[in-house]
Amino acid sequence: MNNKHLVLAAFWLAAGFSNAVQAQSKPAPAKPALSEHAKKDIERHRAMSKAHEDAARCLESGETEERCQKTLLAACRGLAIGKYCGLKHEH
Repeated sequence: MNNKHLVLAAFWLAAGFSNAVQAQSKPAPAKPALSEHAKKDIERHRAMSKAHEDAARCLESGETEERCQKTLLAACRGLAIGKYCGLKHEH
Protein backbone atom coordinates (compact mmCIF):
# COMPACT_ATOMS: atom_id res chain seq x y z
CA MET A 1 0.00 0.00 0.00
CA ASN A 2 1.46 3.36 -0.93
CA ASN A 3 1.18 6.64 1.00
CA LYS A 4 -1.77 7.81 -1.11
CA HIS A 5 -3.76 4.76 -0.09
CA LEU A 6 -2.78 5.15 3.56
CA VAL A 7 -3.91 8.79 3.56
CA LEU A 8 -7.25 7.86 1.96
CA ALA A 9 -7.77 5.00 4.42
CA ALA A 10 -7.00 7.28 7.37
CA PHE A 11 -9.38 9.90 5.99
CA TRP A 12 -12.25 7.42 5.64
CA LEU A 13 -11.64 5.97 9.10
CA ALA A 14 -11.62 9.45 10.63
CA ALA A 15 -14.79 10.40 8.74
CA GLY A 16 -16.53 7.23 9.88
CA PHE A 17 -15.47 7.78 13.48
CA SER A 18 -16.65 11.39 13.32
CA ASN A 19 -20.06 10.30 12.01
CA ALA A 20 -20.35 7.68 14.76
CA VAL A 21 -19.58 10.26 17.44
CA GLN A 22 -22.09 12.70 15.97
CA ALA A 23 -24.77 10.00 15.80
CA GLN A 24 -24.24 9.20 19.48
CA SER A 25 -24.41 12.82 20.56
CA LYS A 26 -27.78 13.55 18.94
CA PRO A 27 -30.52 14.06 21.52
CA ALA A 28 -33.38 11.61 21.57
CA PRO A 29 -36.51 12.80 19.81
CA ALA A 30 -38.95 14.51 22.14
CA LYS A 31 -41.93 12.46 23.25
CA PRO A 32 -45.29 13.94 22.33
CA ALA A 33 -47.19 15.63 25.13
CA LEU A 34 -49.93 13.39 26.50
CA SER A 35 -53.45 14.56 27.12
CA GLU A 36 -54.98 14.19 30.56
CA HIS A 37 -57.28 11.49 29.14
CA ALA A 38 -54.25 9.51 27.88
CA LYS A 39 -52.48 9.89 31.23
CA LYS A 40 -55.53 8.58 33.11
CA ASP A 41 -55.91 5.73 30.63
CA ILE A 42 -52.26 4.75 31.18
CA GLU A 43 -52.82 4.75 34.96
CA ARG A 44 -55.91 2.51 34.56
CA HIS A 45 -54.03 0.06 32.33
CA ARG A 46 -51.20 -0.18 34.86
CA ALA A 47 -53.63 -0.64 37.75
CA MET A 48 -55.49 -3.40 35.84
CA SER A 49 -52.19 -5.02 34.96
CA LYS A 50 -51.17 -5.06 38.61
CA ALA A 51 -54.56 -6.48 39.62
CA HIS A 52 -54.24 -9.26 37.04
CA GLU A 53 -50.66 -10.03 38.12
CA ASP A 54 -51.83 -10.23 41.73
CA ALA A 55 -54.64 -12.58 40.66
CA ALA A 56 -52.13 -14.80 38.85
CA ARG A 57 -49.93 -14.91 41.94
CA CYS A 58 -52.97 -15.71 44.05
CA LEU A 59 -53.82 -18.69 41.83
CA GLU A 60 -50.17 -19.82 41.84
CA SER A 61 -50.19 -19.80 45.63
CA GLY A 62 -52.88 -22.47 45.66
CA GLU A 63 -55.79 -20.24 46.71
CA THR A 64 -59.16 -21.14 45.28
CA GLU A 65 -60.30 -19.49 42.08
CA GLU A 66 -63.27 -18.06 43.96
CA ARG A 67 -61.02 -16.35 46.54
CA CYS A 68 -58.70 -14.97 43.85
CA GLN A 69 -61.69 -13.69 41.85
CA LYS A 70 -63.02 -11.82 44.88
CA THR A 71 -59.64 -10.17 45.39
CA LEU A 72 -59.42 -9.31 41.69
CA LEU A 73 -62.91 -7.81 41.67
CA ALA A 74 -62.09 -5.65 44.67
CA ALA A 75 -58.87 -4.41 43.03
CA CYS A 76 -60.63 -3.68 39.73
CA ARG A 77 -63.63 -1.87 41.16
CA GLY A 78 -63.97 1.33 39.17
CA LEU A 79 -61.25 0.37 36.68
CA ALA A 80 -62.70 -2.15 34.29
CA ILE A 81 -66.01 -3.13 32.79
CA GLY A 82 -67.42 -6.58 33.28
CA LYS A 83 -68.04 -9.07 36.01
CA TYR A 84 -64.53 -10.54 35.92
CA CYS A 85 -62.36 -7.46 35.20
CA GLY A 86 -61.32 -9.07 31.93
CA LEU A 87 -59.85 -12.13 33.65
CA LYS A 88 -62.42 -14.66 32.50
CA HIS A 89 -61.53 -16.01 29.10
CA GLU A 90 -61.57 -19.69 28.13
CA HIS A 91 -62.72 -21.12 31.45
